[in-house]
Amino acid sequence: MGDTDALIKEAEALKETIRANLKGSADTTLAQFANDVPALQNASLKIRRTLKGHLSKIYAMQWSGDQPTLASASQDGRLIVWNAVTCLKMHAIALPSNWVMCCGYSPSGDFVASGGLDNICSVWNLKNTTNNSKPLRELSSHTGFLSGCRFIDNNRVITSSGDHTCILWDLETNTNVTTFRSHDADVMNLSISPDTSTFVSGGVDKTAITWDINSGKRIFQYEVSNSDVNAVSFFPGGNAIATGSEDGIARLFDIRARNLLNTYALNNNAPPITSLAFSSSGRYLFSSYAADPDCLVWDTLKAERKGQVQGHQKRITSVGVSGDGAALCTASWDTFMKIWT
Repeated sequence: MGDTDALIKEAEALKETIRANLKGSADTTLAQFANDVPALQNASLKIRRTLKGHLSKIYAMQWSGDQPTLASASQDGRLIVWNAVTCLKMHAIALPSNWVMCCGYSPSGDFVASGGLDNICSVWNLKNTTNNSKPLRELSSHTGFLSGCRFIDNNRVITSSGDHTCILWDLETNTNVTTFRSHDADVMNLSISPDTSTFVSGGVDKTAITWDINSGKRIFQYEVSNSDVNAVSFFPGGNAIATGSEDGIARLFDIRARNLLNTYALNNNAPPITSLAFSSSGRYLFSSYAADPDCLVWDTLKAERKGQVQGHQKRITSVGVSGDGAALCTASWDTFMKIWT
């Protein structure tokens, strides 16, 4: 027992040394460095479409690649695939469980997935799916709720869970390829890098972790704040990540320097962040909050608030920018999704 305690103390001392070295190298913030960059005009996004069809709270949405289609999952027990231009429902799939918490849409537009309190990631092939079809695959190694699911391609999915792990799945063989273990509490969200070689996960242990998908190894663990990390998002260039926490603050971390670049905060009593998304250029950061029906727009460089997207009556649970960067979608507990440009 004495040897174990000594090793724990040594590990903590090494962690503290790493923290001190990282803090010492942080000689400026992105906002300070970008002080001479011309300020952006305030963003004035307008509602172009309202997608109506769900009968209960919408918990998740995702665009599909560069296509004008998106998927949404609601506690009405339906996963709907939409054409965002025509507002038509392309598919309305009956889910195995109403207690859905996440959904994913493959970049090709051929597959969708969802999961929640059933601990299972259910996957459908849209080319062979009717509204009451059984899932193509039911991925069931997790022992806790499913908080996130994202497709890498048509054959690989990554899921995050309340069992403290993330899993890489092979759909063709219906197998768990890699289990990513390092979080000490529920994993609440994940985001895959633009080149699909890495991903980031955020959890109730107040950290965000970047992972190498091929090796299954942890790259780095960011000690974000003193509150749960509810949302994570990769910067479009792949060299930074954004986190959104229970303290209502969004933070931008540089992956190469492994340091904090900027913070995006309203005030000391801001509600928890529920979702984050970058514009295609990365200059804007969109954030939604648990006690607020609006989505805020931030200047990523200067950490200045540059707009407010108003139109929902209840909290926004998910925000996402289309693959071509032309539109923002917000999904809400008010049962509607809105498309903004």
